[in-house]
Amino acid sequence: MGKTAFLIIDMQKDFCLPGAPFEVFGAMKVSEKIKEALDACRAHGLPVVHVFRYYRADGSDVELTRYDGFVKAGTSLVRGTESAKILDNLKPVDGEYLVIKQRWSAFFLTELDLLLRRLGVDQIVVTGVQTPNCIRGTVWDANSLDYEVIVLTDGTGAKTDAVHEANLFDMKNIGIQLMSTEEFVSSLPDPPRGNQVANIRMDIEKKKIVPEPAAY
Repeated sequence: MGKTAFLIIDMQKDFCLPGAPFEVFGAMKVSEKIKEALDACRAHGLPVVHVFRYYRADGSDVELTRYDGFVKAGTSLVRGTESAKILDNLKPVDGEYLVIKQRWSAFFLTELDLLLRRLGVDQIVVTGVQTPNCIRGTVWDANSLDYEVIVLTDGTGAKTDAVHEANLFDMKNIGIQLMSTEEFVSSLPDPPRGNQVANIRMDIEKKKIVPEPAAY
């Protein structure tokens, strides 16, 4: 059986603090739930991956659709600036993994997939902001890469509750497992899983057709 990894996405000051250029409404409340789950994961020894954005100061790697906002904000999310730092209550500790991204999905042009496979991870728990963008992008890519996925319903958030709930509804409909922080913490150290990959492999073995020897 594989491992479960805990992902925290984009919980940086410029996405979370009140009045920040890219503030996601309710992100600070979400951070409290993430901290509960993070503490539990640390206590049980689950791999923890902090995924966050760094942009170049000249804006050369900013998304097309975010560029105008980046210019207006000044040095938002640039490496070394205060705005790019992860929230104090979620700061990484020694032994946790850091993954930098410049696009919505935590998997797009990053080493995340390689890292997780090296760690023997086949299930991820996704937290952070915001639900329709980076959370959804990450979940869709994880699903495409055959990871089992849990999304914490109160450990993720969007600018409005309606947007958040609509995206959770879509995720559930493609088979993503939704859990509250309380449910997830109570399930540790073995979060529920469907073992889909293992079951598929067994089904393939059962159905395997042995080809007849070639005639020479």
